[in-house]
Amino acid sequence: MRTIDYFDKMAKTYPDRDVLVAGETRYTYREMEALTHKVAGALRAAGMENQEPIAVMSPNDGSVLTAMLGCWRAGAVWIPVNTRNALDANIAYLNYVRVAMIFYHSSYAKEAAEIKSQVPTVRHMVCLDKPEGGHASLDDFMATAPSDHFPDLGDPIGNPEELTALIATGGTTGPAKGVRVMNRSWGAMLETICNIMPVEGKPVSLATAPLTHAAGPVTMAALAMGATVVVLPTFDAEAVMKAIEEHKVTHMFLPPTALYSMLGHPKVKDYDYSSLKYFLLAGSPVAGEKLKQAVEVFGPCMCQSYGQTEFHLVATWLSPEVVAAAAKGDHPERLTSCGQATYSVRVELMDDDGNLLPVGEVGEIVGRGGIVGGGYFELPEASAEATAHGWHHTGDVGKRDEHGFFYIVDRKKDMIVSGGFNVFSAEVEDAVMELAEVAECAVIGVPHEKWGEQVTAMVVKRAGAEIDADAIIAHAKARIGSVKAPKDVHFIDAIPRTPVGKMDKKKLREPFWGGAGRSVN
Repeated sequence: MRTIDYFDKMAKTYPDRDVLVAGETRYTYREMEALTHKVAGALRAAGMENQEPIAVMSPNDGSVLTAMLGCWRAGAVWIPVNTRNALDANIAYLNYVRVAMIFYHSSYAKEAAEIKSQVPTVRHMVCLDKPEGGHASLDDFMATAPSDHFPDLGDPIGNPEELTALIATGGTTGPAKGVRVMNRSWGAMLETICNIMPVEGKPVSLATAPLTHAAGPVTMAALAMGATVVVLPTFDAEAVMKAIEEHKVTHMFLPPTALYSMLGHPKVKDYDYSSLKYFLLAGSPVAGEKLKQAVEVFGPCMCQSYGQTEFHLVATWLSPEVVAAAAKGDHPERLTSCGQATYSVRVELMDDDGNLLPVGEVGEIVGRGGIVGGGYFELPEASAEATAHGWHHTGDVGKRDEHGFFYIVDRKKDMIVSGGFNVFSAEVEDAVMELAEVAECAVIGVPHEKWGEQVTAMVVKRAGAEIDADAIIAHAKARIGSVKAPKDVHFIDAIPRTPVGKMDKKKLREPFWGGAGRSVN
């Protein structure tokens, strides 16, 4: 089905339930449904055609949800703009997908004007929160709708091959590729999330990560289960902890870095988290010791999923029950697993020749099933490469145990070859992160005359903590052996990150590799 079909089901089931709480703004499902009809009608009155791309550029704000749902009711293709990207990169991407219209927040007025001047396909702009720069506010724009009801554009099978979105990949090299997110694959993702994260009574979902990134699909899944969505403008550790208690939050998504910030907050144990049923971590691997600590603080609600933009979010699932058991000592190794394959997909490991690998062997994680998108927008060669041998290729390296639990050991490009041995940086990072004095760690390979590449740890100390390089190296040797342990440690103030929050190891490698033209030996 289409996203708007999932929403409409809940609007009929719970018309008077709050769908949105954002500061002083509150809407019921009935009220939001009416607003989306007006947005869709205004879009068509402005000349928008079916399946045209419409961008949303905003910090977290309640109006973002209204605009997104209105676009989907009108049959538009959602283009989320990552405001942490460089403006030039966003302009290049919007030109690539030929965006036709932009909803923007006034806090990005300068960027919006620059985009309008450099993206010739943009025909219309709407400022979400107020009239700005000659553009109507969202309220004024909705007033141009010719009626209060927009016709239903759905077909009997839910428009499966139409696009829901064109979402930019978050890679660290080269221009972003637009992933073709189909109604069929997005719908499979929403249904999977609803099935693995059920709750009795009224679900309440907290959105503090950007709605224009991973929090967007999680929020849409929350709407598909009839949740009230509480939107915070940005991540603030104490504000999140306070909101959980105040709103009796049941579902929440955050990246691991945000979890670490909460665990390190002096007031983390001052709030009531008993309402939490699912504290979902996704986007990057989580250090096992930190996950165990999180169970102790937040209770048996911690869970993880693994996926990517092309393989939507929930390819594997590590349930709260499994995490809680592992934290108590039942299969403790599962604290570093990303879980088992979800019901509607197959997940396997593959070698470079296209052969599927047995239990225990390390290979590329590949998958097939309903949550695989439709390839890359107007990039047939890249799409074919990503689906070679009849499977979607993630580019992630992993292994699987006899119980079907998957363990990510690295990105292929992050593999360090030292003295002829393959060292997966994620395994080294996990060992270093066991130390209480370490807040963050990124492991890279740096050139070495004898070994080819030397395993090197870039470490951020926890505030007020004292630890030296020798202690870190000794701990890692004891945990994972001398070959894999870092041979050098650099203490830095912060790990650089890409606009989507991933460790930017390319930037970390640059000072060591210089003009070598490559970062592997």
